[in-house]
Amino acid sequence: MNSALMKAVELILSQNAELMNILSVTARMSLQSSVIALLIGLPIGIWLGACRFPGRSVLLVANRTLMGMPPVVCGLLFYMLFSGVGPFRHLKLLFTVEIMVMAQVVLITPIVVGNMETYVAGVAPVIRETARGLGFGVFKTFLLLCNECVYPIISAYLLAFARSIAEVGAVSMVGGAIAWKTNVMTTAIMQHTNRGNFSLGIALGLILLTVSLAVNIVISLLQRRLSR
Repeated sequence: MNSALMKAVELILSQNAELMNILSVTARMSLQSSVIALLIGLPIGIWLGACRFPGRSVLLVANRTLMGMPPVVCGLLFYMLFSGVGPFRHLKLLFTVEIMVMAQVVLITPIVVGNMETYVAGVAPVIRETARGLGFGVFKTFLLLCNECVYPIISAYLLAFARSIAEVGAVSMVGGAIAWKTNVMTTAIMQHTNRGNFSLGIALGLILLTVSLAVNIVISLLQRRLSR
């Protein structure tokens, strides 16, 4: 175990080519999917939190259901849609980073929506009164809500990023965990551990734990800032 740990540290310090490729693919997938999920989920979450309309409770239940969607179910859905017998097979996206990003967006967006809706629902009444007094229209009211939700927005993004970088089920199904192409940290850890290559697996695990720790520290600091 100690020798495997030492080799893992050496791989990180020497910037092993395979390790760098895995980190690059992981960063590309996680950053793209989390940013897209934020851009989609932010306005929907603010809308659900700030507005009251018929059917809102149904949408909230549907979103909470999607928040708990098993990743393998999402992966299976995309696999069926983009495989050789699926309706979108002509796009040839299966086993690419692009379809991994798409699957991640479906998994992450409900998390962003849920977090934003919960926070906005608490501050929306006061913001609406302020906006009405200032004569703001819908767009300016939305911008005012965004301004009041800076820290929750950052927190929602970090949660989305953490969810994306730690995902394994959906990305392994639609990406195929192909070496030098679609292999990310989580799938590579499984692969190399199964092969008995513990050094690379431990190296990736250490990096993943470090990233997760950093994200959680930032989220905790933001939550502490919000509670003041």
